[in-house]
Amino acid sequence: MIQILDTLPLIAILRGLEPEEAVAVGEAIVAAGFVCLEVPLNSPRPLESIRQLRDALEGRALVGAGTVLTVEAARSVAEAGGQIIISPNTNAEVIREAKALGLLSIPGFFTPSEAFAALEAGADALKLFPAEVAGPAGLRAVRAVLPLQTRVYAVGGVDPESVAGWRSAGASGFGIGSAIFKPGKSAADVGISASAFVKAWRGDV
Repeated sequence: MIQILDTLPLIAILRGLEPEEAVAVGEAIVAAGFVCLEVPLNSPRPLESIRQLRDALEGRALVGAGTVLTVEAARSVAEAGGQIIISPNTNAEVIREAKALGLLSIPGFFTPSEAFAALEAGADALKLFPAEVAGPAGLRAVRAVLPLQTRVYAVGGVDPESVAGWRSAGASGFGIGSAIFKPGKSAADVGISASAFVKAWRGDV
């Protein structure tokens, strides 16, 4: 699965997504070129949305959950068909459970200590959060001590105009929330926003 994500390492974070709109929003994002969608567990009926997205996008995109804070939550995501466990924090038990379930693990970190603890627990990639606080300079400093092959996703405050700067600082990819989706935004508008990030990643802006 990590190889699929590597083809376009952008994760659409759909916080606040309602199950009734999940498929339309998901289709718009995938049509823009994304191959990964995240439904945070503090969204309305998130497991329903994950199941609907998984069924609709099978073979075309990875579907995971965000804000996964406990082992029990990770198991619920797996039962709903989720493929990725994403967290805002570094919890070794959650990371190990995700791997035991055969899922990708992308925990959040902010310090080098958290980053190394996550990698030791088996994380597939790391989520720098909140990225807007660390800034590209913070990412560059952490990158200097991490293993070269470590995938680091910047999450928080990224827009199409800042993508190039983050990449030059060592970002492997991005998690993008309200800049793509927020409650009340139409699927068509979500697709337009997603396309802007795909163009930025490919250097078309």
